[in-house]
Amino acid sequence: MPARVVEQRVGRGAVLDEAINDALPKAYEEIIRENKIRPIGQPAVEVTEIVDGDKLAFTVEVDVRPEFDLPAFDSLTVEVEPYTLSESDVDEQLDALRGRFANLKEVERAGSDGDILLVNITGTTESGEEVEDLAAQAMSYELGTEGMLPGFDDAVRGATKGESRTFEFTPQNGDWSGIPLTVTVEVAAVRERELPELDAEFVGLASEFDTVEELRADIETRLGRLKRIEQGNEARHKIHDVLLEKVDIALPESVVAAEIESHFQDGHDSGEEHRGEVEQEIRAGMKSQFVLDKIAEDAELTVGESELSAWLVQQAPRYGMAPDAFAQALVEAGQVPMAMADIRRAKALAKVLETAKVVDTTGAVIDLAALDAEMAALSSGE
Repeated sequence: MPARVVEQRVGRGAVLDEAINDALPKAYEEIIRENKIRPIGQPAVEVTEIVDGDKLAFTVEVDVRPEFDLPAFDSLTVEVEPYTLSESDVDEQLDALRGRFANLKEVERAGSDGDILLVNITGTTESGEEVEDLAAQAMSYELGTEGMLPGFDDAVRGATKGESRTFEFTPQNGDWSGIPLTVTVEVAAVRERELPELDAEFVGLASEFDTVEELRADIETRLGRLKRIEQGNEARHKIHDVLLEKVDIALPESVVAAEIESHFQDGHDSGEEHRGEVEQEIRAGMKSQFVLDKIAEDAELTVGESELSAWLVQQAPRYGMAPDAFAQALVEAGQVPMAMADIRRAKALAKVLETAKVVDTTGAVIDLAALDAEMAALSSGE
């Protein structure tokens, strides 16, 4: 459709707005790319000249990532706790496995941590009104897990069959928020677990192994790997902190202020102390992003499709979603670039750890590369 006809239908101003909105972002992105500018925050754009069909001139003011120097990664050293594995650690895992196949036996004694109690629960207000949300009959509960209301375990611990205990509870949310309630717990039964014998018959039932020795060896291997992963995570956190301590960056104050205001835009500001804590977190997060992004750029790190897929599989359970549903939610929310950036920053930190020195408190050198290779082999099914 000729431009003149469009002007007649929608107006000249609308045509110019459409042309500007179409041309400006493309021109801005081209300028950013050609000049290797690293913008931060939203740009302020001012159109300075428009010549129909010939020229569009504009100025853009935007904060950019400040320049800074990175330390030599091989100069960084962190100390972590030593990795230890005891017989009791293995025994604890074996007992937990046996507990999954245990029988429950009712006992005539006071309940203690680890027992399975059968309880009836009622809740009332100070005026005697019953609270429906706190009513339960024949509920099974493992004492000592702290999985009920605050104060429940302390109140019921030591009670016998037929005994009732009461305690006070003030909800912090819901219909009864801030209202003191009295909770009464009647113990209908005290039951203990009868663990199966740790023998070849049990091992064959509970695992793919034939002997107790084989099962113990497998548990030792898995526990050792888990403890080394924990050790590796500790090293990553510490090397991140040491790295940031070694870098001096003048953060763009306007961007920091905008982030703070955005955080409190829902009005949940609870005072200067809270605001100060938020500001500190924002500054630390921004500095971390700047440093890791620079490392990734210098090392020319990229994120592949397989790495994104692995990240989705790892993160989806945190949100109670399947990986495919989680991926779709990210796409719909426009969060895929942010996910890619997070993965790239994790790779940047791993790059630092390739040459940084990690030792435990005994002075032993920790080989994180070997752990990463082991985990990669396990992930690929080797």
